[in-house]
Amino acid sequence: MAENVETAPPGPRKGSAVKNIWRSIRGPLARSAVVKTALVWLISAYLKFVHATNPRLEGSKDPRELQRDYDPLIVTCWHGQHLMAPFLRPADMELVAMFSRSADAELNARVAERLGMQTVRGSGGRGSRSRLEKGGARALLALKNALKQGKSTAIIADIAHGKAREAGQGVILLGKLSGRPILPIGYAFSRRKVLEKSWDKTAIPLPFGRSVVVSCEPVIVPADADDAMLEAKRLELTEKLNAVTADAYARLEQAA
Repeated sequence: MAENVETAPPGPRKGSAVKNIWRSIRGPLARSAVVKTALVWLISAYLKFVHATNPRLEGSKDPRELQRDYDPLIVTCWHGQHLMAPFLRPADMELVAMFSRSADAELNARVAERLGMQTVRGSGGRGSRSRLEKGGARALLALKNALKQGKSTAIIADIAHGKAREAGQGVILLGKLSGRPILPIGYAFSRRKVLEKSWDKTAIPLPFGRSVVVSCEPVIVPADADDAMLEAKRLELTEKLNAVTADAYARLEQAA
């Protein structure tokens, strides 16, 4: 006859314990001013190192030419392709960039400021003018005023956690309000780590590769553009940004 043996319930797995500890401390860490400052310094230093070790391909667009031809201008690129964008700014260019008002974007904004950019916080709008007015009208007004003062501006075209690589209305409205050209930019790196599970397939550039900057004719939004024209310009910007981004990666592959 078999004995009835009392067994103790299994204890918590080591991995689960570590995960629970991390969950309990990550909130306070994220709110810590000291931790945030350290992260900003580390990220900025890493991006500078990447920039220094990724020379641009021959034929890469010179940002100084873009400044000369379109100053002041509205620079735009896609989410996930924007991490190195501060290095497109010529040293003598005042550039004001819009960042989301979310807590996640705060770190990005502080890194951009450390790399010489000015920032405003707002939302680029998901295509609805009323939604944009609630979330980003104040930021768009700040960008419009910056352009009026002769400063260039930067705004990511697609909307955070929306549909990747589809331009929102915010950048188009800024073009209409300011009368300034919207310049699509593709800035790509041969060595990169793509975060496949992220909504925008963020590409983290790595050291010791090559880089390339690609642009095209700007999108011009007439001051009297109606809703139909705004939508047409939104689609035009989407098409041009996808084209310059694809062209940038194609050039890197050809040079490999």
